[in-house]
Amino acid sequence: MATLSVTTPQRSVLGGAMIIGGTIIGAGMFSLPVVMSGAWFFWSVAALIFTWFCMLHSGLMILEANLNYPVGSSFNTVTGDLLGKNWNRLNGLTIAFVLYILTYAYISASGSVLQHTMREMSVNFSPRLGGLLTALAVAFIVWLSTRAVSRMTAIVLGAKIIAFFLTFGSLLWHIKPVNLLNSVEINPSYMPYVLATLPFCLASFGYHGNVPSLMKYYGKNPRIIKKCLLLGTLMALGLYIIWMLGTMGNIPRPEFIGIAARGGNIDVLVQSLSQILNSEGLDLLLTVFSNFAVACSFLGVTLGLFDYLADLFGFDDSRTGRFKTALVTFIPPIVGGVIYPDGFIYAIGFAGLAATVWAVIVPALMARASRLRFGSPLYRVWGGNKMIVLVLLFGVLNAAVHILSSVNLLPVYH
Repeated sequence: MATLSVTTPQRSVLGGAMIIGGTIIGAGMFSLPVVMSGAWFFWSVAALIFTWFCMLHSGLMILEANLNYPVGSSFNTVTGDLLGKNWNRLNGLTIAFVLYILTYAYISASGSVLQHTMREMSVNFSPRLGGLLTALAVAFIVWLSTRAVSRMTAIVLGAKIIAFFLTFGSLLWHIKPVNLLNSVEINPSYMPYVLATLPFCLASFGYHGNVPSLMKYYGKNPRIIKKCLLLGTLMALGLYIIWMLGTMGNIPRPEFIGIAARGGNIDVLVQSLSQILNSEGLDLLLTVFSNFAVACSFLGVTLGLFDYLADLFGFDDSRTGRFKTALVTFIPPIVGGVIYPDGFIYAIGFAGLAATVWAVIVPALMARASRLRFGSPLYRVWGGNKMIVLVLLFGVLNAAVHILSSVNLLPVYH
């Protein structure tokens, strides 16, 4: 039976917006300039805005459905009740897949970033070793306690924010209109490459698991939570556009072909920016920011996977129980990182495919089922069934694009 009482704790909207923005913005943003180089700046911004719109509304649909259940009800609880066991199993599998693939992506990214950092100090360092050592360090912190992760994340997040503004201020100062407008190429083609960017855009706007957490924080207050989702996602959208402006305004479009050919990992992009700008200070800022961005994302994603697997396998919170959970959490992606250390771009793309199910398709189906059962008395996403259809079509389009890209049926910029 739905609980319809409304509580309105007096808490700042900014806190919730920062939770959403902080969840979205991470190391995945480093993939955007590389995968969007074919579509280039203006078409890429259009793809980002369209994705932002659809992902914001899929999150609001989770809120609409969740408001019909007691505060504290999880995403899985609501999915299971509204859509049944089969959809809930599929949803659980895609969540686990996304978290595992992102953990692998950040092992790959951390290895490349550490290699670049050590190279700046004239030290030869293997990306496999860097990824392994970082994964073991993160595993130790996660094994200690959630509090340890929280404290470390707060430290890293603060440093990341400082490095972020210093880095982007420097990048924007060096923008060249000839690069941003791609004035050198004769009759360039952009539109054929737009579709291939969508799964990466989708993966870069993932926050949907935080919607039930915001309801626990604010109570059943859809007006406040809606503002948190809007402000948090707009913050991410704005920073992504600035990032695209800073990278595409400094690196000529043809040079991204070489970056992609070398795996498109974070160190390759940072190295290319450093060589073009020829600034030791900016090189240092880029290196510091990339290290903190990877560390922050790594901690957040692995804690989510750790808690999910602990609940799935019934491991307790004792030292032994947490050690078992840590083994299940970290061994598969560590093995993947050691075998194939340059899979950051590919991993982010596959995360986008799986996230299509639990962050786009399932929320739209939940909103429809919720309206049929409860009538959505506390809050209903605007647009009626047309908005549900739009979000569903966006999810299906993303899945189709990724499948077509996997079998080389979409044009590739080279």
